[in-house]
Amino acid sequence: MSVTIDITGLPHERITFCPSPLAELGNALHALAEPAHHARVHAWTTTTSAALGPELADRLLEADFMWRSTRSDFLMPAQPRETLAEELDDLDRMDDEKFVGTALEISCSTNHYPKGLPSPLVDDWSRRRALDLAAARGPRQAAFVERMLADPTATRAWIRRLLEDCDQAFFADTWRRVRVQLAADAQHKTELLRRKGLAQALTAASPALSLEEDEHGSRIVVDKLLHGRTDARGSAVTLLPSVFGWPHLFTLYGPGWQPVIQYPAAAHEVGGTEPVETVKLRLDALTHPMRMNLCRNLSRGAYTTNELADAYGITAPEVSRHLAVLKKAGLLITRRRGRYVLNQLDLSVVTRLGSDFLESVLR
Repeated sequence: MSVTIDITGLPHERITFCPSPLAELGNALHALAEPAHHARVHAWTTTTSAALGPELADRLLEADFMWRSTRSDFLMPAQPRETLAEELDDLDRMDDEKFVGTALEISCSTNHYPKGLPSPLVDDWSRRRALDLAAARGPRQAAFVERMLADPTATRAWIRRLLEDCDQAFFADTWRRVRVQLAADAQHKTELLRRKGLAQALTAASPALSLEEDEHGSRIVVDKLLHGRTDARGSAVTLLPSVFGWPHLFTLYGPGWQPVIQYPAAAHEVGGTEPVETVKLRLDALTHPMRMNLCRNLSRGAYTTNELADAYGITAPEVSRHLAVLKKAGLLITRRRGRYVLNQLDLSVVTRLGSDFLESVLR
């Protein structure tokens, strides 16, 4: 499973690494809304939440569907600017139908997002869907969506004031501190792209990013727990580093949008980032009750096939088949002692499995 961006024939000059204040503000707001996702910035979220004025905190709750569980596409600019004000000015130039459509895409629907939906300002089905989804999140957000559909111009101005008030209250100071790190990260990836090629620049940005090339063309592959495709030929691709983004790896690939990838800046995890398919393989390997039983022994020491067969009253070939599944998933360490092969659970891999799973579903 992955999101692929077709870049066949796209000059590398059209692939840019650049920080965005609006994108980082969106990530900071998400961290405040879901601090459990963001242990790395726990001190910041705790301090900032405590210092928020009650009126601003209340307004953030009213609109947080745009950054809590999903990320509205307008929060990931394809053409980053130096200042938040400039990026908000760009948003003001977006037409109402596009702005409202992306603001109200709050379900993270893997069925509808890749195909695109008509704006709820002009389509009755999209309107009903937006209202139903908002109602499921509570009366305040239902009222907010009703207000946006009834008067998009005034609601857009309200959203801009909210983001500007966040900037004044806490983000301007935060941005001054993180922009240097983000600019350095973007410059480093740009130099890698120029000197060593796109494949190395992508891998340096995130182990979940890769370049796929064959006779059909070139594609950026984003390893995520979903399927998606978009075409950047004749367009461009923007990669946005983020301090507040980890563990998320966001990809903007909806129809009518230039592709954008937002990646955690300078994130080096112990053990690396495991591919989604590897995590699935390991979880599947542990679902069988007999393999769970075998792991009880294998976690305590090294065993031969015959020893395990004797312990559980099954045949050696049956044990071998179960061990083969565990080994293919990378859960076993094997070593030979004379004519015997000893099998043992790789405790370091199993210890990381929970965090690998969480990282995969949050990516």
